[in-house]
Amino acid sequence: MNTHSNIEERLWDFIDGLSSPQEKSAIEQLIENNIEWRSKYKELLEVHQVMNGATELDAPSLRFTQNVMEQIAQFQIAPATKSYINNKIIYGIGGFFLTLIIGFVIYAISQLKSAPASGSSPLIDMSNIDYSKVFNNNFVNAFMMLNVVLGLALFDMYLNNKKKQVQKQ
Repeated sequence: MNTHSNIEERLWDFIDGLSSPQEKSAIEQLIENNIEWRSKYKELLEVHQVMNGATELDAPSLRFTQNVMEQIAQFQIAPATKSYINNKIIYGIGGFFLTLIIGFVIYAISQLKSAPASGSSPLIDMSNIDYSKVFNNNFVNAFMMLNVVLGLALFDMYLNNKKKQVQKQ
């Protein structure tokens, strides 16, 4: 007796027209005489018709996109980040880093020792300064570099905001 998967395989070959003429006649006789073959043939034939497009899919209406956009417009859309980020916080963070940079510069200047020059100028003679006392730590160097980069980024943001304000006017 034929197994269920073998019946399906042979019926699919018959429906697709891939079986030989002798096998076609044998399958036609099995469909006429055997109830199991007949029911399976009808089932697979329906599946074949559906797969071949006997039932076409409905195309969306021409206003489909417009309808979807109108439905979305009814909901509250999240505001842009510019409207809910407090500029005072950003300026506070920038001020903090600017204060750190100024503090490091003051610290560096305070660590410098200079012998009074033989002239009347009270300014520091830059040729006699030993910078190794100030910048001898890798952590200090990395921290100062990070602060300089952040300060430059803040300055860039400031200049971009000024440029946008000028363009709006």
